[in-house]
Amino acid sequence: MTARQLLPYIISLPPFLLAITVHEVAHGYIAYRKGDHTARLMGRITLNPIKHLDPIGSVLFPLMLAMSGTGIIFGWAKPVPVNSFNFKSPRKDMVSVSLAGPASNLLLAMGFAL
Repeated sequence: MTARQLLPYIISLPPFLLAITVHEVAHGYIAYRKGDHTARLMGRITLNPIKHLDPIGSVLFPLMLAMSGTGIIFGWAKPVPVNSFNFKSPRKDMVSVSLAGPASNLLLAMGFAL
């Protein structure tokens, strides 16, 4: 792969890191607000992307996809630990925690679209 072919992937790296970081922080923050302090105690409510990177899903898999030349790249982060036993309404609060990540990605997308 030439430097010219790598350029789009290099340019897309910061938005990828931002998206997965904000996504996971959103899960942890809402869990914290609902009464579960697990993510905070494990240092996962931080905008430091290193805390959220999964070696396979955030590095190896996207790198393999980039090298394959398909033009499709995706990955994943380490899931934020959540203990639903700490919630007042476990079922309802888990729905809120689960929706927080995708909602944060939608807000990021809308913000960057402006």
